[in-house]
Amino acid sequence: MSKEVENLRAADTDRQQIADRLKFALDEGRLSLHEYDERIGLAYAARTHAELLVLVKDLPRPGSRAGRTRRLPTALIVLWTIFGALAAVNVVVYALVTVSNGGGIYPWPIWLLVPGVALGAVTVGVQAIRSPNRKD
Repeated sequence: MSKEVENLRAADTDRQQIADRLKFALDEGRLSLHEYDERIGLAYAARTHAELLVLVKDLPRPGSRAGRTRRLPTALIVLWTIFGALAAVNVVVYALVTVSNGGGIYPWPIWLLVPGVALGAVTVGVQAIRSPNRKD
């Protein structure tokens, strides 16, 4: 971008484009939540194109092959981590109760399949939407 264009005032659409690039970088794991929060505030406060470009100069353009990208958004990774921890605790508690009572305990961890299947369906849907080979 030329110096003349960089010194022009930025429009709301320019700020939104930079915000979208920052969100994409967050989803890929290139920015921490703190860095994202800091940069997004600066993006919406920026007056010129130069102030906006500084915020993304160290980030690859979306769609470029710079490094490996994370397949799942951060939110889904967090949800899967929480689900896995809850499932592990339930199975361990069930095993301990079953052993201490000599068996015959209702297998309540089976009900974890319901949220597990729902989370799996959401994950598959998100991956289908984010797939670069998606046919619209």
